[in-house]
Amino acid sequence: MTRLNKYPLLMLGGAIALALCASLLILIPTLNPPAQDIQLLLLYMSGSSTVTVGGVYIFYKRHWIGHLNSLRWTLLVIILITVVLIFANVYFTLQLMYISQHDMMLTTALLVFAGILAFISAMLIASSIIERIHHLNHASEKLAHGELHTRVDVRGNDELAQLGQMFNYMASMLEETHHQQRQLEQSRRDLIAWASHDLRTPLAAIRAMNEAMLDGVVQDADTTRRYRQQIHQELQHLSQLIDDLFDMAQLDAGHLMLNRKPTALSTLIITALTSLNARAQQKNITLQSRVPDDLPLVNIAPDKIQRVLSNLLDNAIHYTPTGGTVSLSVTPEKNGVSVTVHNTGSVIAKDDLPRIFEAFYRGERSRSKDSSGYRGTGLGLAIARGFIEAHGGSIAVKSDETTGTSFIFNLM
Repeated sequence: MTRLNKYPLLMLGGAIALALCASLLILIPTLNPPAQDIQLLLLYMSGSSTVTVGGVYIFYKRHWIGHLNSLRWTLLVIILITVVLIFANVYFTLQLMYISQHDMMLTTALLVFAGILAFISAMLIASSIIERIHHLNHASEKLAHGELHTRVDVRGNDELAQLGQMFNYMASMLEETHHQQRQLEQSRRDLIAWASHDLRTPLAAIRAMNEAMLDGVVQDADTTRRYRQQIHQELQHLSQLIDDLFDMAQLDAGHLMLNRKPTALSTLIITALTSLNARAQQKNITLQSRVPDDLPLVNIAPDKIQRVLSNLLDNAIHYTPTGGTVSLSVTPEKNGVSVTVHNTGSVIAKDDLPRIFEAFYRGERSRSKDSSGYRGTGLGLAIARGFIEAHGGSIAVKSDETTGTSFIFNLM
């Protein structure tokens, strides 16, 4: 609500004072009337203005203008009231001043002439406003029926133009939100499908091997030991999948807890390399690291960054051809450190690069196993990105046929 709407009487009183002052400033220097005529004129104008303001105030307080069912009629009534008030004030003031009949008729004719011209001109100007409002109303109807791409042509700098800009902003936000909701719904369906597949596969394998041992189909010690080892591996995979799903749920909900403390990044790197050294040796892959001796401590959550390093190294080993190299390097920066995990041989397709950090996205090699029986959950890179961004850092990937693939993340 504007100040004018808050204090209507104050505004109308100010209008009377301004009108009287303006009239006197015109009459006194030009006509130099006697004081008695000035007093009489002030009396006439004060009475006329009081009656006019009183009528306008009653009209305003009772909201009669709001009873009209069309903005076009509302504007026409406002214009008509304005013309009638001007005509009435001038006409009755002239009547009280007892001017000649000739001058009265001439003044009346001129007022009618000016009033009709003013009314027609104001109607023409008002029609442009009504047209803009109709465009906005039509766009609102289309938006309400789901046409979220609808926009209005914004012209001018007035309140209607600002309303049009806000409408376009609202429409763009609704369209973006709708797109995000569709993506979220698709991600939810994909999550259910992928999680069901990754849960059903190991459970089916465990059930089959366990039933074989219980039914006596497998009796020799070597086969029984191998079955038990495979069951153990499948249980590890299930445990890893459940942990990853729990971490993704925390990231999506924004409830991830970070217990930050000054940490030697080199210690985390050594731990990650050591834990994955056996897998690398199975594929004849060389693990390398380049970490400066004077690397400063970084304020991080050690368990989360340890997970990031393990996920990136595990992913690199999985996709590096036999005999390749996986290297990890750390570069100190002005406000933190930059960590690069690089592997030779494998290249990520250009179509896959924009989606490489999406949950469960693994390109065309979605559920393949390598010779060691390795099967990932498809959440490692998504979790790595979530943990890095939770630390206020960023992570990116580069891949080409010449140099291979590199994952780079920064920590502040």
